[in-house]
Amino acid sequence: MSTIKTSIARRSFLKSSALAGGGLMLGFSWLASCQTKTEAEILAMPKEWFDINSYLKIGDNGVVTIYTPNPEFGQNVRTSMPMLVAEELDIDWKKVLVEQAPYHPKNFGFQFTGGSRGIMSRWEPLRMAGASARQMLRTAAAAIWEVPVEEITTEGGMLFHEPTNKSAGYGEMASAAVDVPVPTEVKLKDSKDFKIIGHSKKNVDAHNIVTGKTTFGMDYQKEGMLIAMIVHPPAFGMTLKSIEDTQVKTMSGIKDVITIKSYPKDYQKGSFDANAFPEIVAIVGSSTWQVMKAKKQLKVEWQPIAASTETILGFRGDKQTKHIPAGLESTDTHRSQMEALAAKPGKIVRQDGDPRSAFKKAAKIIERTYEAPFLAHNCMEPLNAFAHVTGDKAMIAAPIQIPGFVMPTLAASLGIPVENIDMELTRMGGGFGRKAYGHYVLEAALISQKVNAPVKLIYTREDDMTNGIYRPTYQATYRAALDDNNDLIALHVKAGGIPESPLFANRFPAGALDNYLAEEWSADSNITIGAFRAPRSNFMAGAEQSFLDEVAEAAGKDPIDFRLDLLKRAKENPVGEKNDYDAARYAGVLELVKEKAGWGDNQTGVHRGVSAYFCHNTYAAHILDMTIEDGKPVVQKVCCVIDCGVVVNPDAAINMAEGAITDGVGNAFFGEMTFKNGVPEKNNFHQYRMIRIGEAPKAIEVHFVENDISPTGMGEPPFPPIFGAVANALYKATGKRRYRQPFLGEEHVLG
Repeated sequence: MSTIKTSIARRSFLKSSALAGGGLMLGFSWLASCQTKTEAEILAMPKEWFDINSYLKIGDNGVVTIYTPNPEFGQNVRTSMPMLVAEELDIDWKKVLVEQAPYHPKNFGFQFTGGSRGIMSRWEPLRMAGASARQMLRTAAAAIWEVPVEEITTEGGMLFHEPTNKSAGYGEMASAAVDVPVPTEVKLKDSKDFKIIGHSKKNVDAHNIVTGKTTFGMDYQKEGMLIAMIVHPPAFGMTLKSIEDTQVKTMSGIKDVITIKSYPKDYQKGSFDANAFPEIVAIVGSSTWQVMKAKKQLKVEWQPIAASTETILGFRGDKQTKHIPAGLESTDTHRSQMEALAAKPGKIVRQDGDPRSAFKKAAKIIERTYEAPFLAHNCMEPLNAFAHVTGDKAMIAAPIQIPGFVMPTLAASLGIPVENIDMELTRMGGGFGRKAYGHYVLEAALISQKVNAPVKLIYTREDDMTNGIYRPTYQATYRAALDDNNDLIALHVKAGGIPESPLFANRFPAGALDNYLAEEWSADSNITIGAFRAPRSNFMAGAEQSFLDEVAEAAGKDPIDFRLDLLKRAKENPVGEKNDYDAARYAGVLELVKEKAGWGDNQTGVHRGVSAYFCHNTYAAHILDMTIEDGKPVVQKVCCVIDCGVVVNPDAAINMAEGAITDGVGNAFFGEMTFKNGVPEKNNFHQYRMIRIGEAPKAIEVHFVENDISPTGMGEPPFPPIFGAVANALYKATGKRRYRQPFLGEEHVLG
């Protein structure tokens, strides 16, 4: 049991009548959401509510509403985060309702979904909220019963004083608890005492999602709402010159055609203000169909952009200079550009020992270059946002991962104080980093302000896919030096990309070798890029793990044993002081996946690939079983082991691992965005190939390392290593190494 300082603001109690104030604050009980019940069996709504702190309120009948602060896009934080509160509150999960909190940083802190930091960052604050509320209830009961608070126990939403045989429900004490001072410190449970954390709970929204009741951004409706769509340049490297809208404005249902410039002059942009086309044309009308028809008729003329330089305020407050070149870029020239840059000396990021001398003395040198293309996010739900700007106030409802980063941009662009902007957080139909960039929210607000009406902005699939923001294109060259005994004595990695480097210089196998060199390079581009599920790791893991397999084969060693030997060195006698991984935990997932998959049990016709990687503070390892059927690879099974500390909701964690693995297999086989003269060559799913149901792994087996370490990342870590597992299995199946993604050709068969 740990004792921590609290930091929860008190709020007055809330009458049930206040719930009628409107908005998107929908509550769903576990009973109502996950089981079919008669009305009599569903929990009755309380007549009176009492706000205990920002995160929870207790009804007079003992029902507890818990606010989930972070946006939800399928990772199940709307279930897992309330579990943390409920555990420390000591409430029966069946008495819990869940509501999505609106954007309110004063009450809920940094409301951010991304970087696999949701549960990690909320692990103590949410438990503290529950523990503080429980302590306040105990204090209230002790005062009313005139007994020492130390003698008050709780269980399942009930308070007990065994010496006097007194008991009361939380609802009976809630009115008194609101007047109790917030405790300055509280004790949190030991993991051995958890009753909710670590026990699977069904998604609180599951029933409502499958029956169409859950409100995604695309579902959002308001009376009098107009529909807006955008027209952006057809190519990166172009901008608006003129429009001819006379005919379009006469079309049925069309209200206006306007141009929008996203940012005011001299505005200090941040990292998440990335916007492929900051000047666009917007068509506003009464219905989606009318606007879509008008969009096809609109005549727009475009012109080349001029080269420019801008200063970006980084995530941690540092300023970065970004060069945006003029010109129309193509995939073919990108490849030539990367090859030329890779041939030159890069920026040395880390050097251990004397790698150059080691390579000169090597008995054998292995050198391989790996490439990966731009990737589009292709969330199931395209970009959309609702906005209603009236005078000096604005109301926003949007599926966005980081509302806090778009708020200052909204305030500056609209000329409205940030405190006058209200934002509801709708559920997202996928995010993967794409919806961390809020330009579409800004566009909706500017359109609403200009037409003086409530507006819902909708991107078509083509708008979404051709508007950025993409995973960059990358290249990495690895070199390994082996001695006469086939021992690895040096490793050199030089990695770069357009327009950023993917290198993580201090990750494995750094720290496991006496001689190690890491260099990087990058090239400017006007193609807009951004976070994509496990940024940079999603490429480096595949390249690194493919190369380690090839080196292991050259050394005549089993690929898992080869990795474990390196990790043993990193654990017992590490090189350098900046290694950002725990060698013992890294080795642990490899040892467990080897056991669980039965690594030595060979099956006729089944080809196995292994891969492991560390990112987002979590360790993941995969063994993938592949067969070849009718000339096509078929993933029969993936055995996955993850060390992410305490697993809050096992069902949800397994679902995230299964999704990451399936997504990774699809991207490894098919994912690719190409450009010709600045134009994205794929604009919908008839061109951009995604994995199909029949191509998903036939079975996925997920295991978690059991420990008491505080939770770390879960949504992203299982994704990067699957690329290496696919590549290594393909080699075993075909005898051919794959160095360029996607691994399958244009006809999506083995070449």
